[in-house]
Amino acid sequence: MSADSKTFHPHGKHLIAGEWVGGGETFANSPATGESDQFQSGTPAHVYQACEAAEDAFWSYASSSRESRANFLDVIADEMEARAEIITEVGARESGLPTARLQGERGRTTGQLRLFADHIRKGAHLDRRVDGALPDRQPMPRPDIRMIQRPIGPVAVFGASNFPLAFSTAGGDTAAALAAGCPVVVKGHSAHPGTGEIVAEAIHAAIKKCDIHPGVFSLIHANSREVGQTLVQHPLIKAVGFTGSLGGGRALFDLCAQRPEPIPFFGELGSVNPMFVLAEATRNRGAEIGAGWAGSLTMGAGQFCTNPGIAVVAKGVEGDAFVAAAKEALEQVGPQVMLTDGIAKAYRDGKERFTGRNAVRALLSNDSEGRSAQPNLFETDAETYLQDHALGEEVFGPLGLVLRVSSGDEMQELAKGFEGQLTATLQMDDGDTEAAKALMPILERKAGRVLVNGFPTGVEVCDAMVHGGPYPASTNFGATSVGTMAIRRFLRPVSYQNLPDALLPEDLRGASA
Repeated sequence: MSADSKTFHPHGKHLIAGEWVGGGETFANSPATGESDQFQSGTPAHVYQACEAAEDAFWSYASSSRESRANFLDVIADEMEARAEIITEVGARESGLPTARLQGERGRTTGQLRLFADHIRKGAHLDRRVDGALPDRQPMPRPDIRMIQRPIGPVAVFGASNFPLAFSTAGGDTAAALAAGCPVVVKGHSAHPGTGEIVAEAIHAAIKKCDIHPGVFSLIHANSREVGQTLVQHPLIKAVGFTGSLGGGRALFDLCAQRPEPIPFFGELGSVNPMFVLAEATRNRGAEIGAGWAGSLTMGAGQFCTNPGIAVVAKGVEGDAFVAAAKEALEQVGPQVMLTDGIAKAYRDGKERFTGRNAVRALLSNDSEGRSAQPNLFETDAETYLQDHALGEEVFGPLGLVLRVSSGDEMQELAKGFEGQLTATLQMDDGDTEAAKALMPILERKAGRVLVNGFPTGVEVCDAMVHGGPYPASTNFGATSVGTMAIRRFLRPVSYQNLPDALLPEDLRGASA
């Protein structure tokens, strides 16, 4: 395929250590529009081949200079931009996402690559520490001790269904691992294999341009659990990056823990992202906030990890205005195409979970068909929610739950009852400051990101961003999959005691205390 191609027909093979490899059974993708394409289905043999190549590449790639790795990331971004038109075309066909959304996601993806390139050029991720020798210290001298972060080894990355670019083949996990000095084996998502293949071609082109060991990156197509299970259990894989469902992620997490050598599983699994509408804000602009919430709830058919699925608002007429405005706005939203048939079915099943509960009142009920989804809105009170934690399970799609509270104290108790979240939002005016202060210790314990007077949908890619949180939002509360701190997942500290400069990593040579 040339960079200016107007059409794209995938060859449906895996990219393993610089070679397009076939063999085995095939599966068809299920595009939102157009005809299906055939793709090879990966096998354990493909996984072993890719992992062994990644290990072979590690020895040269891990010791390469930060500048060479930064340049590699920049070239990947360049190669993706050279394929911009066809990435958008195929991505839209496979996922049903609008062109503008995919163009924005491509920009985010290339931006992530360039952000990590800039980050490693600065060297802050190395966390260098030097304690010089103190030969005259009494009662015992101190040796020269130096510490630096070093790459851990080959990393497995699972493509996400809802982000064909930013959380998939060359997404944040891949960018962070490559920046750290770790080769990557990607299990592509079966929802968008064609898009993944184009991005893999971009990475392949960058590998050749930069003269890097081809084992540094492999992509394996798969539409079965076997490839994923084999990948996380392969002894050469040293960490896993995953974005997906709670059930699938937990199963892989358990496999990682059960290995003879347990490895870290960095999974982003699910979140309902509660939004707390405080009293003064409700009084002054409740209807405005309600309409804004509806817009965030239905953005991208609600298929964002940060979708604010729960709104907490006071009982009474002022809270009623919030609810009425949200309902009115949701009534104006028509059917939206979902990413896959499976996600659409899961959304319908999630809606039925609410419909079947007597303590939950349907404010807006729509039946969705096929691969489309329509908004649904339900309401209950805090007491009911705290007695039925199934109401706090994520429904991936445009479904909202309003929780009504009778006081600020009840809002605090409700906040304490939430499980770990990616985000928590405060809608507040100046008169709400004291109430917000009371909530803050709870929310910062529950969520990886706390925001005020906005909506969490959309994650800014920058140094300070955290996309993670306490379980079940993620499997590691100290990690993030967005922002430059994400690189820490694929590094480990090593101390060097009394080593001559010639034996030290290049980034530690000549460093002084």
